[in-house]
Amino acid sequence: MMRWKHRPEGSNWGDFGEDDQIGRMNLVTPARRLAAVREVTEGLAFPLSLPLDYPGGADLVPSRRAPRIEATRRATGELSYNFCFSCQNKSLFDVVSDDAVTIWTQYSTQWDSLAHWGQEFDADGDGTPEVVYYNGWRGGTDVLGADQQGGPFALRLGMESLAETGAQGRGVMVDLAAIHGEAPVRVGYEGLMRALQRQKATVEPGDFMCLYTGWADLVLGMRKKPDFDKLKNACAVLDGNDRRLLNWITDSGLVAICADNLGVEAVQGAATAGGGPKHSMMPLHEHCIFKLGIFLGELWYFGELGPWLRAHGRSRFLLTAPPLRLPGLVGSPPMPVGTV
Repeated sequence: MMRWKHRPEGSNWGDFGEDDQIGRMNLVTPARRLAAVREVTEGLAFPLSLPLDYPGGADLVPSRRAPRIEATRRATGELSYNFCFSCQNKSLFDVVSDDAVTIWTQYSTQWDSLAHWGQEFDADGDGTPEVVYYNGWRGGTDVLGADQQGGPFALRLGMESLAETGAQGRGVMVDLAAIHGEAPVRVGYEGLMRALQRQKATVEPGDFMCLYTGWADLVLGMRKKPDFDKLKNACAVLDGNDRRLLNWITDSGLVAICADNLGVEAVQGAATAGGGPKHSMMPLHEHCIFKLGIFLGELWYFGELGPWLRAHGRSRFLLTAPPLRLPGLVGSPPMPVGTV
């Protein structure tokens, strides 16, 4: 039984099956993975994550906090850090450390799951909008709220859905930093096409498009003391209000957009997004996550791979980037690796 009678205009709900939870990641076939593997010629691997205690502070997104590490406690009460077994048994000389971490899953380098961004939409066709997510999965039923029993928990569209695909394929680096430097530029369809043409690069169905803007390089250089005033006016971002850009994303067949900035697109807060008919404050998020099942990665680090590709006249590489396979998450840090 279909969960919806109407699907959003321009969406692909149902195209991959009525129970689909991975969206355009369905396009990463074995043949596409083999094509990605064939991009490896040097055997060099580049880490594509920031240290997870970056950016530092809580100014960029006040609801998110840096990870907190603590020692676990043994059944006998001692903390399991530099714990010497000799205090219990003089015939032993072993020392053990064991820890736990409290982590805000979208504080640093992250994947957004398809349960991260939904919408009030009249999927039933009865004139009353419901809270729905990609492919018609329902808020309150499939994605449990914090005030519900068992919540917060994504029973559908959780991060484990992406993890179980392996999240591996061909990355295509779009080097916006080489064109714009640190200038705060909104890149629409024309700007993106110029960047791809400049690199002689193409994005094909099943590809992961990666945006190197240099923003994460700035964050890393601030050593966990981010200058928010500088960062919010630095480097390129996609223009989610450019309809031609959104149409190109639809037609391209890309499965994910991974950016080294905060939000992928220009971020306008709810307080400044008002006026006129109802609309999304982040239209690229709406288009990609909600309508098409395209995964978004934010705050990735391309400060080593991006310059290497530029110096060698390349744009393609093997990308391996599974999130944590922890059921129910709506976001997760990956440890992405680019191999050339």
